[in-house]
Amino acid sequence: MVKNLDLEKPIAILDVETTGKDRNTAKIVEIAILKAHPDGTEEFKAKRINPGILIPSRATVVHGITDDDVKDAPRFVDYAKGIASFLNGCDLCGCNIEYDLQVLESEFKNAGVEFSRDDRSIIDCLTIFRKKEGHTLEAAYRKYCGKELINAHSAESDVRATLEILESQLEIYDDLPRDVVGLCGACDERDEDSVDKDGKLIWEEREATFDFGKYRGRTLKDVASTDSDYLHWLITNASNLSREVKDILEDVLKGEFPIRG
Repeated sequence: MVKNLDLEKPIAILDVETTGKDRNTAKIVEIAILKAHPDGTEEFKAKRINPGILIPSRATVVHGITDDDVKDAPRFVDYAKGIASFLNGCDLCGCNIEYDLQVLESEFKNAGVEFSRDDRSIIDCLTIFRKKEGHTLEAAYRKYCGKELINAHSAESDVRATLEILESQLEIYDDLPRDVVGLCGACDERDEDSVDKDGKLIWEEREATFDFGKYRGRTLKDVASTDSDYLHWLITNASNLSREVKDILEDVLKGEFPIRG
């Protein structure tokens, strides 16, 4: 029940589980909506959805939903009108809700069902967390060390504060590795199925595969043998690719392919 939020109209707290991180191509496999009314009552809906495509293993690792779980479930188009109606007249809330909304809007568009953000207030709990906790060294020092950082942005003060923060983090979080190599691994945000840190290339079985562009889903070996000019073009012109990915593509053109450890 909502106790600390003044409501003038219903607010819908929503979350979607999807087939991937790319909000432009991700398909919904599960949606949950909790609608809180100003009178204190609540309504809840949750649906499993057949996305119409295979669910990548890296997505299943996150939400636990497999192809078998949704093979007999309806498609989004079957639920679209009911979901839109349920959200009608509601403000919206979520955690990292911009991602959820963009995927949801894409699904509504594909289903031919009208949905708009107009006249809705949108709350993101993740944004509130970041605003309150902050992203600065001073904020981290305050949170983990319990004191204000004097002479912030003085190089000496900053490095000493950073060491104090690390020591405090190791003390607070029992699951963090205590060795440097292990801690380095814990700081690597790449998905276990990602070849590169940004996830532009992914492992399908033991083959490095494109997860973007016109050859999404095809292996590097396949593309190198059929359209090596595309790899040259990516290396030279694709400003959105990291140096890591371009180095991998340069090796591929030499016949050296990534090997999964």
